[in-house]
Amino acid sequence: MRPMARRCRSIRRLTATMADPLAPVLAALARPGQPTSDNELNNLPLPADRVLRPAGVLVGLIAAPDGPRILLTKRASHLRHHPGQIAFPGGKVDPGDADATAAALREAHEEVALPPGAATILGHLPEHETVTGFRVSPVVARLAPFPPHPEAGEVDEIFTVPLAHLADLGRYRVEGRRWRGQIRHYWVVPWGPYYIWGATARILRALAERMAP
Repeated sequence: MRPMARRCRSIRRLTATMADPLAPVLAALARPGQPTSDNELNNLPLPADRVLRPAGVLVGLIAAPDGPRILLTKRASHLRHHPGQIAFPGGKVDPGDADATAAALREAHEEVALPPGAATILGHLPEHETVTGFRVSPVVARLAPFPPHPEAGEVDEIFTVPLAHLADLGRYRVEGRRWRGQIRHYWVVPWGPYYIWGATARILRALAERMAP
C-alpha cells in the first residue's frame, strides 16, 4: 500500500472512531472469526457424541469518560458452579427463550438489573465450547446507562473494565492448573484485583484478535 493511501486509511479510521467510540468493535464484528474452545490449549479427551447445551452471554459495552468499558460480574463465592469467578452476565438457554440472545438479555436482567430495551445488539462473536458442556454464544451489545444491581445470592460484584485494556493482545497470557488429574492451560487477562480467566478471557481475546490491526 502506498504511503498516501495508508495515511488516508488511518485518517478515515480515526474519524470513524471519533464519531463512534465503538467503531473498532463494529469493524471487528464484520470480520470472520472461528469458534473457540476451552480445549484449544490442551489435549483433553472429549467424547465424540457429547451433547452441548446452548447458552448466551452478554458482552455489554458502556460509554465512559475514559472510553468504552465492558461489564463483568464476580460470581458469588458459595455457588456450586464456578464460585467467585469473573463472568459475563448470561446463562443457559431456557425453554422460554427464543434463542441465545434472548437468554443473554434475560440473564442480564436477572443478574445485573439491566432494564428491558437498554441493550442495542451490535453482533455476535463465534461460539465458544466450554469443558462443562456448554455451547456459548457471545452477544455483543451497546448498553445505555443504567444503575446496576447484583442479583442476591448469585452475584457478589458488578464492575467494568476498559475496552482498551481488553483489546490489547499483550495483556493476555497462558496459565495452567491441575484439573481432573492433569494440567489444564487457559488464557488470563488480569485487571487490578480481578483475575479474568477461562472462557471469559478466551471470549474477550476473540474480540481482541478481531480488533487487531
